[in-house]
Amino acid sequence: MVLMGIDTGGTFTDFVYKDQGSWGVYKLLSTPNDPALAVISGIQHITGDRQARVVHGSTVATNALLERKGAVTALITNRGFEDLLEIGRQQRVALYRLTHQKPDTFIPSDLCFGLPCRIDRNGKIVQPLNKSYLEPLLKSLQKKGVESIAVSFLFSFLNARHEKEVRKALSGLKVPISLSHEILSEFREYERTATTACNAYVQPKMASYLASLAAYKGIHRISIMQSSGGRISAKTAASESVRTILSGPAGGVVGAFEVGKQAGYSKLITFDMGGTSTDVALVDQGLPFTMETTISHLPLKVPAIDIHTVGAGGGSIAKIDVGGSLQVGPESAGADPGPICYGKGDAITVTDANLFLGRLLPRYFLGGHLSLHEKRLAPYFAAYAKRLGISNREVAEGILSVANTTMERAIRMISVERGFDPGEFALVAFGGGGGLHGAALARLLGIPNVLIPKHPGILSAIGMLLADVVKDYSQTVMIPQGIATDQLEEMYRPLKKKGDAALRREGIESQRMLFERYLDMRYVGQSFEIMVPYSTDFLYQFHRLHEKTYGYADRLKPAEIVTLRLRARGETDKPRMPALKRGGKIPPKNARMGRQTVFFDGRKEMATIFRRDNLLAGNRFQGPAIVVEYSSTIVIPPFASAQVDTYGNIIIKIT
Repeated sequence: MVLMGIDTGGTFTDFVYKDQGSWGVYKLLSTPNDPALAVISGIQHITGDRQARVVHGSTVATNALLERKGAVTALITNRGFEDLLEIGRQQRVALYRLTHQKPDTFIPSDLCFGLPCRIDRNGKIVQPLNKSYLEPLLKSLQKKGVESIAVSFLFSFLNARHEKEVRKALSGLKVPISLSHEILSEFREYERTATTACNAYVQPKMASYLASLAAYKGIHRISIMQSSGGRISAKTAASESVRTILSGPAGGVVGAFEVGKQAGYSKLITFDMGGTSTDVALVDQGLPFTMETTISHLPLKVPAIDIHTVGAGGGSIAKIDVGGSLQVGPESAGADPGPICYGKGDAITVTDANLFLGRLLPRYFLGGHLSLHEKRLAPYFAAYAKRLGISNREVAEGILSVANTTMERAIRMISVERGFDPGEFALVAFGGGGGLHGAALARLLGIPNVLIPKHPGILSAIGMLLADVVKDYSQTVMIPQGIATDQLEEMYRPLKKKGDAALRREGIESQRMLFERYLDMRYVGQSFEIMVPYSTDFLYQFHRLHEKTYGYADRLKPAEIVTLRLRARGETDKPRMPALKRGGKIPPKNARMGRQTVFFDGRKEMATIFRRDNLLAGNRFQGPAIVVEYSSTIVIPPFASAQVDTYGNIIIKIT
């Protein structure tokens, strides 16, 4: 049996696998029109006629939402609230743009239905559901060809009777039905409805995708990565697909956290540069979680690793705007046609600029399995140079500078703007382009150390194998700060019971179960909460976190507990990468592959080329240098030096 982690990206699909005690990696171009084709092709290439146990990070739900290619979905809610998704919070994202138009919701108004029923804020039924409305509703849904249904009534997290009655009445349609009290048992009707509607919208597509993978005989068992950094069964992912929206990036942060911890770094900024986008996260002693994710202008109130994404990747297209300025991204060349140097594209990308400046080696790209057409670049760069009135080289350096500025801004957003000094952190650079840009970004941000893990191009896939099984539960309670801890313990009991049963269904034994409790708290009168780890001194912890987050704490003002949260975690067997063979400070001769001309800051430099597979623990070298390996290329500029640690990580020190 082969153990395998798979991450589907916009340009490449990545595989890491353990076969009979040996580790291997594999990359191939993604198949955006049908992601399963690349996944199955990769499994066949690796396993032949054997079977694999797979942990998979999928972009199917993400792309369905972003591209508006989900199911024909209906929303059923209280009468008078049919326009809830359209109205939202009435927040204007472009306050001074007079011509701003809100994007259309993915559920049109003619598929939003209101039923006369009402439950009050105490969970009491004040208007029963009139079942005579359900038969006409069923016929209308049939006529409109609805493929999925979202049901969200006011205060259903306190009393779910009406939602259950609607599901029973509409079960004859044979379409998936998402109930808000099951997807998100919390207050705030807009966020709960939006999350439930998103789940209904992407669920059929995700279920179909997983069914096609399950039908492939080469897969023995498959688990899916969640946005929260934990894995769930394919069955759960098929019904609660909204939890997988950020599964790929979450795998990268989990992998970076584990690698950094092993290397002795607990404060990390993760920098995952792929072909289409770049994902960054700040890890301060533990994985960062958020309940406030926004995708395609909609709030998703499900647990997720706090990741910030920008449209800058290796495939990001460089353009000259109407004002004559150079822009990079967010549009990407993707896997097909890809960058110019891939042989088909005709738009300059960040990858093309790196190749033009000598930072990529055509004969060693992707282990030599993907040829780069360097000679195709000249006329395209010459055309841009003529329009901008600069040299070809300055065009290439300008593209990298603009891309680096975009990524620098993203890192400042998650660090400086939240009160963190980037200089206190190590930058973990991974993804296909992380090693190319990590050192330059560290210099811009004042970060002293850059950690490049082994196989950086497939670290997200590695992170999936390192993830635990995780189930998240919540319940809005609205109780004052003075509640006794034994009462809180009793209120947590139903959530723990659910988590215990769910982990058992996932095959987790009781001795490997951990239950992590949190409280959403706020001062009375506030509109937003802070998530506080549960402890006997939770009130003290709330004041402390409030002061850290907002710069002040009012210890005389009463606080309240808004929502109970439980994270049920099932520990899994985590594969460990073996330690690297020890060597001296000078890299061995078989690690040196020659020298190459590279441009840095307008100057021509001779960079030493190293083969990473032949480097040994303890080796050190000064930039400029280029390190090549199968999944990525690493650039050490003249202002940096590098050393190899015990576990094969390359630590770049900015001087």
